[in-house]
Amino acid sequence: MQSPLPIINLKKGKEKSLERFHPWIFSGAIHPVPQEVKEGDFVEIQTQDKRFIGIGYFQVGSIAVRMLTFQKEEINQDFWKRKLQSSIELRKTANLWNNTETNVFRLVHGEGDGFPGLIVDYYDGCVVFQAHTVGMYQIKEVFLEALKDLLGEQLKSVYDKSNHTLPFKAELETTDAFIYGEEKEEWLVKEYGNTFNINVVTGQKTGFFIDQRENRKLLEHYSKGKKVCNTFCYSGGFSIFALQAGAELVHSVDSSQGAMDLTDQNVKLNFPDAQNHQSFTADVFNFLNEMPEQYDVIVLDPPAFAKHRKVLKNGLQGYRTINEKAMKNMKSGGVLFTFSCSQVVNQEQFRTVIFSAAARAGRQVQILHQLHQPADHPINIFHPEGEYLKGLVLRVV
Repeated sequence: MQSPLPIINLKKGKEKSLERFHPWIFSGAIHPVPQEVKEGDFVEIQTQDKRFIGIGYFQVGSIAVRMLTFQKEEINQDFWKRKLQSSIELRKTANLWNNTETNVFRLVHGEGDGFPGLIVDYYDGCVVFQAHTVGMYQIKEVFLEALKDLLGEQLKSVYDKSNHTLPFKAELETTDAFIYGEEKEEWLVKEYGNTFNINVVTGQKTGFFIDQRENRKLLEHYSKGKKVCNTFCYSGGFSIFALQAGAELVHSVDSSQGAMDLTDQNVKLNFPDAQNHQSFTADVFNFLNEMPEQYDVIVLDPPAFAKHRKVLKNGLQGYRTINEKAMKNMKSGGVLFTFSCSQVVNQEQFRTVIFSAAARAGRQVQILHQLHQPADHPINIFHPEGEYLKGLVLRVV
């Protein structure tokens, strides 16, 4: 039996969002935390009149508790194994499990899968574990056992990549390292039949931007015979799909030479004799000012311009400026794929920014598609903050 958990009491009336199953409790909603409670500890949440609400874990910061369950149950090996099994079932439902055309996907997506603060990605047998909170980091060994039980031979390697995502104030002594199986940095993976070389150790995030998979596939429909420009290209994902579609030419742009080297490597893996691809190591804002071609299709997939609410205004200005530049200089009748991965920028704010950019560019714009993250990045319906990726496909007249 699990020992009784420390209790955190809510202030009067602060249980309303939890009764709607929102998984976060903010620091202003709770009474002083008992002294014995340390960051990452599991805690029971009660209302002011001692009514049970659920179980979560404590963390230092504005989000004081992240909820794990709203039931009275033990947080043990079986609990985590059931949650992981549910995550696997979702990927089976989405036709990502044992898919010979696509063997890279997100296995656990934080609050969307009931693991608040944890990201786990699957690269053809290599699993990358990335904890963003102490509470999730402390379940690492238990989670590893569940992985081994449920994945069996499909688990070849596990790499813990939490060192730079954990809160620095927690003062944990962590090092990114392989914690199971084959210690291999580079993995060749498939996405809709295209091959990508992923370095799970040195690559951005967990190694690849998995969340754009379906949007990369959609780009194929607009790229045949077209001149395509893929900006902030990183590993060249959109470029590969444009080439696969039979684009007339594809230009890939990123300010990082390392990203351009990775893009060129992936182009060569899929199209060793390609003559219609060119890489540009350049600042994207400057590149769009002096575009070498009038492109039929432009992809704007920048890093998060606003990671926190206090920089939201500047972030929105960044999105407006870059979209205005693209719209102003692209071919009439061209198609613009534009994205924001900033969690603090909501769908309405992003559309307003695009409206403003179109007006300033003096172009008529039609919305063809409204895009978001794929099924392996599920959104908990009680946690709308989980919808971080916003995208629009626009026809610019």
